[in-house]
Amino acid sequence: MAANAVQSGEAGRKNNNRAVIVVGCLIIVALVGVIIALVMNLNRGEPEPTPIVQEESSGERRAVVVQEENVQEVLEALEEEDITPQGYYTASMNTTWRFPDGVSPSSNAYVGNVVGNTNDVYFDVALRETGETIYASPILPVGTEISHLKLDKDLDAGTYSCVCTYHLVDENQNTLSTVNMGVTVIVES
Repeated sequence: MAANAVQSGEAGRKNNNRAVIVVGCLIIVALVGVIIALVMNLNRGEPEPTPIVQEESSGERRAVVVQEENVQEVLEALEEEDITPQGYYTASMNTTWRFPDGVSPSSNAYVGNVVGNTNDVYFDVALRETGETIYASPILPVGTEISHLKLDKDLDAGTYSCVCTYHLVDENQNTLSTVNMGVTVIVES
């Protein structure tokens, strides 16, 4: 009987060892599966963005904010078009105007209403800080320009940040829309 008990104890230990080995193998397999899943997710990274293709089926396009940095680029893009759509305006101007003093004409100020535009325009230039108008232009018909303009207000020497507001007008000179552009006015003495 003692021999029988020894054999049963050894069999029990062998069964316990086998159970521990099986459980250990299952844990290892589970961990390997988790690691593989994590590595696969990391390798995927962020999903690739789906490109958005804008179709111009309606013929309309979105307006561009014109800033000093992109004026030339916007002008070049618009000059490539045959005609500016009704209600839009292609600005042809420089954005830094120099004046020898507060009462003399500018040495370089230039504003044009290009041939491709569909509307006459006029513009007002106001000091950004106060809103005071320092220049009011005459009506510029399509295809005309104005240069060497003289300010309506005598300014002291200095650099002035201004807003140039274009008014697109119809044949009766009623304002259809407005466009604002930044202009720097430099009065040298």
